Formats: sequence, structure tokens, C-alpha cells
Amino acid sequence: MHVKKGDKVVVITGSDRGKIGKILTSMPKQNRVIVEGVNMVTKHQKATRDIQQAGILHQEGAITASNVMLYCDKCKSGVRTEIKIENGKKVRACKKCGSVL
Repeated sequence: MHVKKGDKVVVITGSDRGKIGKILTSMPKQNRVIVEGVNMVTKHQKATRDIQQAGILHQEGAITASNVMLYCDKCKSGVRTEIKIENGKKVRACKKCGSVL
């Protein structure tokens, strides 16, 4: 996958197009990610012994990883990435400005 947990991304398609958020969870086998504040779904929670309070919860749902791009703070937009080698380590860099993401 081109993104991982903790990356700042922008949603490029769907009803949440243009929203910027941090990746909370990455699921490489399913090719899906959960982004903070994107694809909010409603879940009805039943009261159990562990959870005393029943109610309606609002939480993030998973979206396909191909619907997000890494966000470059310098370019202020979603960008494609390239792999650069700095000090013997591979790092991801912005294709437009060359800054390390």
C-alpha cells in the first residue's frame, strides 16, 4: 500500500472528497484504510455487562486505499510519491516539490 498508519492524507473521491485527515488504521490485506473524520457511520450499541450505557455511536468507516492520496504540507494538496535514498535509508518524497513526507 502507498499509505500507512499515521500518514496525513486527502480523500480524492466519494462523498467526503477534499477532506484531510490522519490514517487511524491500515488494513493492507483488504486494501482499506480508516481516516479520521471521514466516512462517518452510525452504530447502534446495545447495553452489555461491559458497556452499561446503550446508545447511538458515530464512528469512522473504512474506505478503499485508492481513494486517498498523501498530503504534502508544502504543496497544500494531495501528491504522488517517489522513493529517495537519504543517509542510506529509503524515504517517501513529494513528486512536485521533492520534500520528504
